[in-house]
Amino acid sequence: MTHTRPGHRLALVTACLAALTTLAMPAWAQLRIGQPSGFTGSVSAGVKENTEGAKLYLNAVNARGGVNGQKIELISVDDQFDPKRTVEVAGELITQQKVLALFLNRGTPHAQALLPLLAEHKLPLVGPSTGAMALHTPVNPWVFNVRATYQREAAKAIEHLASIGMTRIAVLQTDDSFGADSATGAQKGFEKVGQKPLLLEKFPRDKPEFAALAQQVTQQKAQAVMVIGSAGNTANAVKAIRAAGSRAQIVTLSNNASEGFIKLLGEHAHGVIVTQVFPNERSLTYPLIREAQTLAKAKGMEGVSPAMIEGFAAAKVLVEGLRRAGPNPTSEGLRDALEGLQNFNIGGLSVSYGPDNHTGLDFADLSIVDASGRFRR
Repeated sequence: MTHTRPGHRLALVTACLAALTTLAMPAWAQLRIGQPSGFTGSVSAGVKENTEGAKLYLNAVNARGGVNGQKIELISVDDQFDPKRTVEVAGELITQQKVLALFLNRGTPHAQALLPLLAEHKLPLVGPSTGAMALHTPVNPWVFNVRATYQREAAKAIEHLASIGMTRIAVLQTDDSFGADSATGAQKGFEKVGQKPLLLEKFPRDKPEFAALAQQVTQQKAQAVMVIGSAGNTANAVKAIRAAGSRAQIVTLSNNASEGFIKLLGEHAHGVIVTQVFPNERSLTYPLIREAQTLAKAKGMEGVSPAMIEGFAAAKVLVEGLRRAGPNPTSEGLRDALEGLQNFNIGGLSVSYGPDNHTGLDFADLSIVDASGRFRR
């Protein structure tokens, strides 16, 4: 007969209880979050900066003990900026990795392709890095946006150009749902100022050729050109327009608000207008910016970019949802917690959701790339 001392018995009981507790916990107890996005391809620069910004906040939260005692694990997977691949890798994240939510994916057609998957698995998508109106209206119960729409940005940009006396404004748009959505916003801007686009042309998302379009811009003496496209395509369009001899003012949207985009533009960056959906990344009067800057500098970074701020803000909303969802959250519980957010202050900006509103923020502004290659407001 084997005798166990009282101390050993206590240790054995404790170990057994711990094992039983582990077995009873749901598969997602470590708070796994899935991010299917374009880490390679024409949007990779912005995607990497979005993710870097999100990790700044998530890592800081984990360093303080996580959420309700659990660490957040961000599982980022490259979808090669292909909507079909987005669905494939997202499905694997949900069924194999058992993620609680999807987060910060890039691309309008890509986010739209995820919608049936969200409904099937009853799982939220938080902070998609797109301003697609289709994710705002009608309200999708599983999508929680943390940024203004592309339509609002595009309209604001056209109104600005008109306000400084420009009447010959061309629009070049990628031939996909992102391009169509953003062009609708531009059209609203034209209607508001009583103008029509000088030129409205589409180009393919994959491997476009811009020489012929650039010639049209030059021949029609455009004063400004709004380019609606990915960072890589937009940069190539700008280079073609300049090579064709046009000095038109270039305007693009916040999907290109990254330092990587400025690098792609090279010598043609100076003077390009980029719409923004968050405050100036150097404006320390906003606690959101001050917090991000402080964490970045603690990591040895020089500062943060607009794309990093978008990821940082989305991470703050995600973390608050997880906190309110309780110690053993489910995907549906996280969805309900997020929908209950009202006037949640992320640092000088207030985020609210409800059954009839999943927009989150409606901030829109304009920036211009200065001679030193930085965004200025």
